[in-house]
Amino acid sequence: MKKYSPYFQEIKRAVRVLLKWFLLALPTGFACGALGTAFHLAVEAVTELRTEQGWLLWLLPLAGLAIVALYKVTKCEGMGTNNVLRAVQSGEPVSPWLVPAIFLGTVLTHLCGGSAGREGAALQMGGSIGWNIARLLRLNEHDCRTATACGMAAFFSALFGTPLAATLFSMMVVDVGVVFSVTFVPGFAAALIAYGVSTACGIAPTRFALTAPELGVGTAFRVAVLGLLCAVVTRAFCGLLHFTEHELPKRIPNPWFRVFAGGVVVVVLSYLVGVGRYNGAGMGVITAAVEQGEALPWDFICKMVLTALTLASGFKGGEVVPSFYIGATFGCVAAPLLGLPAGFGAAAGLIAVFCGATNTLIPSLLLAFELFDGAGLELIALGCGVCYMLSGHHGLYSSQTFLTEKLASEYTEKWGRRFRPHGHRTESD
Repeated sequence: MKKYSPYFQEIKRAVRVLLKWFLLALPTGFACGALGTAFHLAVEAVTELRTEQGWLLWLLPLAGLAIVALYKVTKCEGMGTNNVLRAVQSGEPVSPWLVPAIFLGTVLTHLCGGSAGREGAALQMGGSIGWNIARLLRLNEHDCRTATACGMAAFFSALFGTPLAATLFSMMVVDVGVVFSVTFVPGFAAALIAYGVSTACGIAPTRFALTAPELGVGTAFRVAVLGLLCAVVTRAFCGLLHFTEHELPKRIPNPWFRVFAGGVVVVVLSYLVGVGRYNGAGMGVITAAVEQGEALPWDFICKMVLTALTLASGFKGGEVVPSFYIGATFGCVAAPLLGLPAGFGAAAGLIAVFCGATNTLIPSLLLAFELFDGAGLELIALGCGVCYMLSGHHGLYSSQTFLTEKLASEYTEKWGRRFRPHGHRTESD
């Protein structure tokens, strides 16, 4: 029996670890599912209210002042998605007060017409929930990092209904080129639980009806060109976010005045380019681009500018849904010029710009599979891969690190030390 004892010890350890992960996944999944459902309903409700009551847009500067006050009261000033990513990298603690701060801040932003998404809030709330549940369970520092990623996956899954993409995204967004696969089982379990909670509460998963062209050499070449153009758009979007979020605080250091002035500018620009079309997340415009092939030629530019101003001024939300919007509307307009269907171009652009902006190739392919039920996956994957390769070492999150090169089979620095290139944002919400 002695010669078998190491095997039995390994089995016992594996069972113990498995039980620990499910003990973590259960409360994390249920908590993120319940709060994610409440958050989804709140954002939908205030978006509908703003659509019916257009005058609420004029309150955006006052909403900004309320958000600054909320973050000061909760002592969450300067906290954002980057703090959650650093929690996964180094075990940095995540304040539980970040949950109510980002929840209310994002709802206020959407109520009054700020141009922002909601997944930034999802990653922050999910990461905070996961980290603090791990501390309650008295898990060690390394397990707290895993728990943070689990919370991110669960909340993302509750909002979008894409548990597999959400899990891989939380595993791969932190360090580009390296994946700690130990996160998959607890993360996927938590994501599935959160998904189940949200669907049980009547939240329909995000899905698009897509008709894709047949796979062929000519079509593949056109999609590759579209991916190249999406890389240019991705660089422009990330560069504009970086520029505004570095320059605006320098020029207007007072956060109260900055958010008020930024709110005024967003209101004025909204009336100049079209009230409602670029305010909030813009899921209606995304759906029209993918399913009806309808978008205006300047949609992606207007969304870029308004999103950059909204987030740089101090309003709360996220950048992923705006990247969906930018990619979908750009792809919808560019695809017919390349001989591709507009709706399919919108779908390919949505995934490609998301991939280039977040530097997450595999999660992007899974997202395409879940959003479009696998339609045109090979072609979308080609455009996505080209955009990923050519988008450079840039992205939405400054705490994201690059451990391998995109254009060569080598580490970014000797021995693969973390590489955080210049030009990244210092704050991300």
